[in-house]
Amino acid sequence: MSQTQDWVTQYLDYLRGVRRYSEHTVAAYDRDLHTFVQYLTDNGGFNGFDQIAQIDVDVYLSHLGDHYRPRTIERRISSLRSFYRFLIREHYVADNPFADVRLTNRHHQLPKFFYPKEVAALFQGAAGNTPLDQRNVALLAVLYATGMRVSELTDLTLGQLDFSLGVVLIHGKGQKDRYVPFDQETKQHLQTYLTKARPELLAKRKAAATTDKVFLNDRGAPVTSRGVEYILDQVIQKTSLTAKIHPHMLRHTFATEMLNNGADLRSVQELLGHASLSTTQIYTHVTMAHLQDQYRKFFPRATGTDQPGSHDKGV
Repeated sequence: MSQTQDWVTQYLDYLRGVRRYSEHTVAAYDRDLHTFVQYLTDNGGFNGFDQIAQIDVDVYLSHLGDHYRPRTIERRISSLRSFYRFLIREHYVADNPFADVRLTNRHHQLPKFFYPKEVAALFQGAAGNTPLDQRNVALLAVLYATGMRVSELTDLTLGQLDFSLGVVLIHGKGQKDRYVPFDQETKQHLQTYLTKARPELLAKRKAAATTDKVFLNDRGAPVTSRGVEYILDQVIQKTSLTAKIHPHMLRHTFATEMLNNGADLRSVQELLGHASLSTTQIYTHVTMAHLQDQYRKFFPRATGTDQPGSHDKGV
């Protein structure tokens, strides 16, 4: 194994074992590192991560700027910056060539979320009496009521649910655990699934071994992140909604509704498991219904209290 591949392998193992990142996230980091190496290899040669010069960084940034959106560029540079921090901690390199890279004119895409009527339509589309229907309703309820990430959902075990207190212990990124409450309706959906549907799904497992994962697929195995996306795609096709759905949209919906109903930003940060408050702050900009409500309340022409010409007609 080459030094380059050895360092990458160690880093990915660190993300899995120490940072406890999901396989989906680890794969994204791996792709970002591979893309960087491949670009340099195709454009003058790659001599190792310990031989990267400022000109290499500048050329790569120029390439990214010509072909990718700011959000993609930011993620790829963040991956490389994090990788080099790991190499420095392991004493493989002395400097981080990406430490001082600061991207300007960043354009953050506002998170997409569902309005309450759309949420109701999703639950109606998921409703049914089969074991898979009951699973789908419970899965949808947990994502919506807790705002957990899809990787946190697929890793969820029976022991993390506390029905007496109405809370779930979520194992988040970077070994950061957090407790998140869930409502009575979500509790009922979960209990129906766990007592009626899950045993039937579990009985379909070919292997004799059991599993403590909460959500199972139609073969009795734990659902994957891709499986959750498929489930939600099937649910939304049973509704009149035209939007594409992603599990993260339910996380965005949870955050948006919390803030719309008066929750403070730091509480939402804690519930979402965000390391930085700045990550949570983006949700303050997406509540269009709230903005429209504020507009109607406080803009004079919207309320009809200060129509043009209604005052000082002689001026």
